Amino acid sequence: MGDISNRAIDTLQNADFIICENPNHSRKLMSKLGIKKKLVALHDHNEEKIIINYIERIKTRPVALISDAGSPLISDPGYKLVQHCIKEDVFITTIPGASSIISALQLSGLPVNEFTFVGFAPKNKKKMLDFLSSISSEQKTVILFVSSHKIIQLLEILSEILPKRNIAVCKEITKLNERVFYGLPKNVLEKICFSPKYSLGEFVVVIDVEKNIKGIEKNYITLEIEKIINRLLSKFSLTETVEIVHKISYIEKKQIYKKALDIKNENNK
Repeated sequence: MGDISNRAIDTLQNADFIICENPNHSRKLMSKLGIKKKLVALHDHNEEKIIINYIERIKTRPVALISDAGSPLISDPGYKLVQHCIKEDVFITTIPGASSIISALQLSGLPVNEFTFVGFAPKNKKKMLDFLSSISSEQKTVILFVSSHKIIQLLEILSEILPKRNIAVCKEITKLNERVFYGLPKNVLEKICFSPKYSLGEFVVVIDVEKNIKGIEKNYITLEIEKIINRLLSKFSLTETVEIVHKISYIEKKQIYKKALDIKNENNK
């Protein structure tokens, strides 16, 4: 609550009504600020209805859109509403404020000149692996969100597919239990697993840029890649394993397939 600005408070006080994610959550903030306004819930399932019901009032009266935490619209509802307001030529402005993306980048100690935000990591393990594999060759610092009950799984996957990539895991930024864990995925995983309370809260993960890959590493399968193939084969099909390893290693699929087939046959003996 201490991150809110004077301009944001003035805007909320002067709004005809306030559109928010969760009225019960937002009511605590309004009570703290001494603001009594109508709160209208907006989420992914009712955004079209809110637009239809309130667009005429929005055209003629000041209305505020807030999120439960961080900055509105960033992995939160409201995109369709803003888009509709633009089409209707409704004046829109933004109140600069807290954003966990920028805060995590500042705290990470990783390159900040170029970065990409990829949203929430998928909850399904296979989809999460594909998701992380797809960003493994990114040439910019990567920022992503992950829920507290999936942070361990995400770090386990990173330990397998990006074992030498530095990361920063930011927990509860600007809140009472704020912590930042730095290091290689395996080291961070050990720190968080050491104390169960560390796995609670909201997490932003920052991943270092891909290091330059030496030409020799593109031409043959290293022992490290063999280990990754072996682990993936225990969970995925031969075709899926080849695709994943190809994405993270740049090695030709033909070579990966041959090695994966050898490993699979050896395991089946």
